[in-house]
Amino acid sequence: MKKTAFTIIELMIVVSIIAFLATISIPRYFNYYAKAKQAEVSVNLASLHTAQEAYFAEHGEYCKNLSGPNGIGWKPQGYKNGGKNENFYYTYGFNFEGAQEGINYFTGKLGATKDNLGNTFVNKTSFMACAAGDITGKNKIDLWQIDQDRNLKNIQNGIE
Repeated sequence: MKKTAFTIIELMIVVSIIAFLATISIPRYFNYYAKAKQAEVSVNLASLHTAQEAYFAEHGEYCKNLSGPNGIGWKPQGYKNGGKNENFYYTYGFNFEGAQEGINYFTGKLGATKDNLGNTFVNKTSFMACAAGDITGKNKIDLWQIDQDRNLKNIQNGIE
């Protein structure tokens, strides 16, 4: 009776092939995962824009308060005071001196600070809101902005 089995060389070749395929596919997987996180930005910034336009139609000016008293009534869905327990990844809103969490900006799961939002502004006739997040975990901020004309731009790509 003849017994057959794999040799140690054959097993090592299979393991090295699997390791090679993993080194190729894992970085691509993380890129796709990061791009999926970016999909959140366009939805949330578009809804922020819509809320600003509704406020403008009623009051004749844009508002720096996204939520709270005299605000436009906008916050990311499921907002729970900001931070790691949120259902959204990016930090959204306006960066100016005295800006408050939950009123002028909302901190997402990635924990970007309001300072990461860059140069944002609100005046009577125009605004620019931003979204920021370190989606790859490499301390490179992915930064998006939207203005009163609904121009949505990725001004700093945090994936590459």
